[in-house]
Amino acid sequence: MTIESPGEFWKDYELVDSGNFEKLERFGRYYMSRPEPKALWDKTLSEGEWDRMIHTKFKAGAGFGKAGKEDSGTWERLRKMDDQWAIRYNGEQKGLDFSLRLGLTAFKHVGVFPEQAPNWEYIFRKTRELAVTAKEKGQAPPKVLNLFAYTGAASLAAKAAGADVTHLDSVRQVVTWARNNMEISGLDNIRWIIEDAMKFARREAKRGNVYQGIILDPPAYGHGPDGEKWKLDECLFDLLKCVNSILAPVDSFLVLNLYSNGYSAVLGETLVKQAFCLKTACKEIECGELILKDRFNKNLPLSIFVRMSR
Repeated sequence: MTIESPGEFWKDYELVDSGNFEKLERFGRYYMSRPEPKALWDKTLSEGEWDRMIHTKFKAGAGFGKAGKEDSGTWERLRKMDDQWAIRYNGEQKGLDFSLRLGLTAFKHVGVFPEQAPNWEYIFRKTRELAVTAKEKGQAPPKVLNLFAYTGAASLAAKAAGADVTHLDSVRQVVTWARNNMEISGLDNIRWIIEDAMKFARREAKRGNVYQGIILDPPAYGHGPDGEKWKLDECLFDLLKCVNSILAPVDSFLVLNLYSNGYSAVLGETLVKQAFCLKTACKEIECGELILKDRFNKNLPLSIFVRMSR
């Protein structure tokens, strides 16, 4: 099991400080504070130092802490800032660079989960390897499916590496946001799907379609465009088994990311082994935690990952 965090080469993002159930972050030129239930320790900087830095602060609403509404609230602006702005991700690997439009949403999020950067690096590396091999053999580019794809950073990483990318999310506004990220990154030809992830995977299996890369970042709770209910504990293993049927049996990879507080890397690894490796050999499986490290070397754990290749 490994612990991974964004590299210091990413200049447009920084976790400045964390503690007292909050985190202080910099996205480009703007500083903000947001609730963070995993920051159980004390802040290193004083409240006054936080207040002097931040442009905006998220205040939790009445639904905070309730399933499906745990991130609802409003932003209090303390200094002048744009409603929307863009940051750049310049990856460790040559060719891995894209732009992300950010904005203040009613659900605490701003359009990117920075701790996911190590997954972007992995997706780019594995996709590029498959793309190079396909080109040498005169084959079509590798197909990569991004489920629960949000604003599309992982989709952009796969596209930058030469993949034929399908981006799926159940929320139309989020897909529109992701399309804008593609455009400002100078990329094109991503396939956009507004659909329930389970329905789409089952339909692809019936059609006999397969992908060389599949990325899953499911929420704890969610709804499809037609009101389909998603509850991670009840649906995850069935989804993984379905996804197994559309992942190529050789020369392919899977990335699973989980945010649920009750999930461990070992549990995620076991799920992937049981869903993907009983009948088809898995060449490599790695699991661990994705963290953010603040200026004072406090490690803030935010999600667990499992990566598997065939």
